[in-house]
Amino acid sequence: MRFVFMGTPAFAARALEALIEARADIAAVYTRPPQPAGRGRKETPSPVHALALRHGLRVLTPKGFKKDAVRAEFASLDADAAIVVAYGVILPQAVLDTPRLGCFNIHGSLLPRWRGAAPIQRAIMAGDTQTGVEIMKMDAGLDTGPVAMTRKVEVRPDDTAGTLHDRMAEAGAGLLKEFVAALEKGDVRLAPQASEGAIYAEKITPAEARIDWSAPARVVDRRIRGLSPFPGAWFEADGGKGPERVKALASRVADGRGAPGTVLRADDRLIIACDDGAVELLTLQRPGKSPLPAEAALRGFALRAGARL
Repeated sequence: MRFVFMGTPAFAARALEALIEARADIAAVYTRPPQPAGRGRKETPSPVHALALRHGLRVLTPKGFKKDAVRAEFASLDADAAIVVAYGVILPQAVLDTPRLGCFNIHGSLLPRWRGAAPIQRAIMAGDTQTGVEIMKMDAGLDTGPVAMTRKVEVRPDDTAGTLHDRMAEAGAGLLKEFVAALEKGDVRLAPQASEGAIYAEKITPAEARIDWSAPARVVDRRIRGLSPFPGAWFEADGGKGPERVKALASRVADGRGAPGTVLRADDRLIIACDDGAVELLTLQRPGKSPLPAEAALRGFALRAGARL
């Protein structure tokens, strides 16, 4: 069978790698155009783009599919199916209908829960204990198509969005290999999504990243872990040289009571009071520095017990 792959970030790159490992016939790889990155704002190809080039695959980077020439080029690939993973470009119905068997999306949740842009982050922030990866046939709706295959993934109490992302990427890669084998045998069965329980995973906004210490400790902990490593939940603290915006990248619920935002400990442990308990911050990142364990990050930073964040 002949495939087109469409994806952009690291999550999608692992899926493309699985398709390559399955020795699939990949007619072309579609990905977002290179974007400015780093201090020099140099145009940098996406993880999918870089992987495709390393394997000598044809790469196409249209900004969209409104132009007739772009659609005609897609049709000329004569694909049996398209595999779409976090591509970031809307595919109109005419494009979805072009491959002989359709377009299939790998989505990082147990649909219909967490349709949309940030399913991994939202699952952690909501306190879900289980999520998963599903392959569905795409339709005109947002993550509403019938499901072909599912693989469940446990959400661990210490998971960050980064650690859960990596396990889900591996789960998605394994599931894709199974799906390709089933598709080639004509043994794919589609099941409609449940009509109840649909929740939309809204895109993470900058305003959500500031830590609200007046929330319950479990909510603060989930938000810190759900936003790590990117964009990173943050708070302001004065370590003796003026306020700094410090990112908290790992945490856990801890014992302690106090006014929300009060530093309860700042020695070998950093514990902050919340509305109904406290949170221990395990990994911090100060401006312009690398992430460090809290104890190391606090060296030379005059944060004392009793301070208010």
